[in-house]
Amino acid sequence: MAVMSKYDPLLTYLKRQKTDALELSFREIENLIGYLLPNKAGQPGWWAEADGDAPARAVQQRAWRDAGYSARLLPCHDRVAFQRRSV
Repeated sequence: MAVMSKYDPLLTYLKRQKTDALELSFREIENLIGYLLPNKAGQPGWWAEADGDAPARAVQQRAWRDAGYSARLLPCHDRVAFQRRSV
């Protein structure tokens, strides 16, 4: 039986997207997952990718990586850009 992550709703949402790039506000992400994001989410490193093909370091990173996206915090610090990764 697979272990559920609180970020699974984000994974599901991203998998359903037809676009290669999208932006979500923290509020939109929080509404999807049903939880507040941690304070660390305001730091670029929380969204940073693991190097190369290395496994995601954190549970939140697995959500967008498993959906085929990378993520980066935008300069306003309450919006995230998701970009479909090339295979």
